[in-house]
Amino acid sequence: MFTGIVTAMGSVEGADRGSDGLTLRIAAPYEGLTTGESIAVEGACLTVERFGAGWFSVHVIATSLERTSFGGYAKGRQVNLERALAVGERLGGHLVSGHVDGVGKVTKVDTAGDALLVDFTLPDPVAAVTIPLGSITVNGVSLTVNALPSPGVCQVSLIPHTRGVTTLGSLRIGDPVHLEGDMIGKYVRQFTAPWQGK
Repeated sequence: MFTGIVTAMGSVEGADRGSDGLTLRIAAPYEGLTTGESIAVEGACLTVERFGAGWFSVHVIATSLERTSFGGYAKGRQVNLERALAVGERLGGHLVSGHVDGVGKVTKVDTAGDALLVDFTLPDPVAAVTIPLGSITVNGVSLTVNALPSPGVCQVSLIPHTRGVTTLGSLRIGDPVHLEGDMIGKYVRQFTAPWQGK
């Protein structure tokens, strides 16, 4: 379980594609890592397989590659990181499972005072649980839905702090973004709608 509060930015040191998926080696400032622990990488919960001073590696299986943009990651790419929530810690963002529901695409980037407004498309499963002023996770960052400017499009407003401590400040039109819909919204929708089987 995560909160969508990024605790570090890392960078991809290696991306090795094989027949059974993708192995990412990520440079990160974390200490005290253990084999098997979960780290959200760009919002996707991945398991630490190996680690050393200043780095760890994770394996992205085929099904995860199908619903994320990890397949296009290369050496040097910066990534948002969050270690799993420990019981008793402050829940600064919202409840985030680290399960990417789909990939959106940035359609507009604008400024409003000191805020950066970013619009992006919403896959249908995410659109179904997204409401104005609700929560959404974008590349692992817990954000408030600023507006829904048109069907299937969400807008978020990034404050200077968020732009400085995450990768979101560098988003450009056409960039893919990992999206996780609001967990509570997903349960409410499931309880009030017929089983979708997805």
